[in-house]
Amino acid sequence: MAVESSSLPAIRAEEENLDPNTPNLIRIEKHVPAIKAICGGGDEGPSKEKKIMCGGKKSKSKSNTAVQPSHSFRNSWTFWFDNPSSKSNQATWGSSLRSLYTFATIEEFWSLYNNMHPPSKWVHGADLYCFTHKIEPKWEDPVCADGGKWTMMFPKATLESNWLNTLLALVGEQFEQGDDICGAVLNFRTRGDKISIWTKNAADEKAQISIGKQWKELLGYTETIGFIFHEDAKTLDRTAKPRYTV
Repeated sequence: MAVESSSLPAIRAEEENLDPNTPNLIRIEKHVPAIKAICGGGDEGPSKEKKIMCGGKKSKSKSNTAVQPSHSFRNSWTFWFDNPSSKSNQATWGSSLRSLYTFATIEEFWSLYNNMHPPSKWVHGADLYCFTHKIEPKWEDPVCADGGKWTMMFPKATLESNWLNTLLALVGEQFEQGDDICGAVLNFRTRGDKISIWTKNAADEKAQISIGKQWKELLGYTETIGFIFHEDAKTLDRTAKPRYTV
């Protein structure tokens, strides 16, 4: 399971500031504007030990503490999981996919994310997806069928931070061509973990190049990355070559 067995914590706003020295606190450096726009300030994600802070004035007593409204994204998003033990062959690929949770607010996102196992605890062969709600992470999905993907490779030490920042860039609408993005995929592989961004219209070279360049800039990624059409991947498998590079 991708989500720990304990129930997700109840979400409410806190008036106290988060201590930057709190253990497990996740710092968000490159996506501060997105988080400020969603939470009304604050440039750090919450720790598992702390509640989410989304602004508000400090009250004199707990009895007078007002619960702040939730902060909605423009789109809802769904986490999906593919169990490696269920993958038998390419012909049945996708049959083991299952949706985990759909979220629509920043509070729901942090509640879910902070209760998921970190990448270091995932088994090789597993896949974790975060896609716009109602888009299935399959080549056969009508929205994905004519698209493609950008892919980056990461060492285990930086995988979690880059995955988190990719997610925040997506849900925080950081991409200029964000409407062309279906979602992101995290692949755990023995030969190297990787993150991909799936898009809708592979033939639109200008949009794909924009997404690839902006993604590299957001993560500070310096290696060359390639964009592979889903159609090429289906027919050529691992021999498919990138049509675009940045």
